Amino acid sequence: MSEQLSEQQEAAQSQGQFALQRIYVKDLSFEAPNAPQVFLGEWKPDVNVDLSTQTRKLDDGKNYEVVLGLTVTVKNGGNTAFVVEVKQAGIFMIDGVPDAQLGQILGAYCPNVLFPFARETVSDVVTRGSFPQLLLAPVNFDAVFAEAQRQRQAQQPVAAPLQ
Repeated sequence: MSEQLSEQQEAAQSQGQFALQRIYVKDLSFEAPNAPQVFLGEWKPDVNVDLSTQTRKLDDGKNYEVVLGLTVTVKNGGNTAFVVEVKQAGIFMIDGVPDAQLGQILGAYCPNVLFPFARETVSDVVTRGSFPQLLLAPVNFDAVFAEAQRQRQAQQPVAAPLQ
């Protein structure tokens, strides 16, 4: 029985461990530089969304902070209606995961977990600013991560053959 238990523990350790420890808003900003004039015209918004992620290993070595940054700029009639900046963060415990998988987890899986919270924060603050509700479209972070990896590889210089 104890041999079977130790085999299960070894199998679990070889698969690695992942746990969400905490999700929080690290930074939040809302600006409506052209209020109240922006409310007087017809509402035909032009929405621009910029995404960023940052990752850092915390002191204990098993926990990582992942920060998903969203900057949403909405213009109406060429004038800035509002700008929302959100840094949605999470602490994730990741242990025993091979380096090849760690990048994918931190760069795609964790932002996927954080995005619905950031999306809700943006929607809430925009509504509190007296603008129509703004629901951001889902983001395929796996595709974003794969594209970033491809661009990094394309930028690496190719070693010249030794002669």
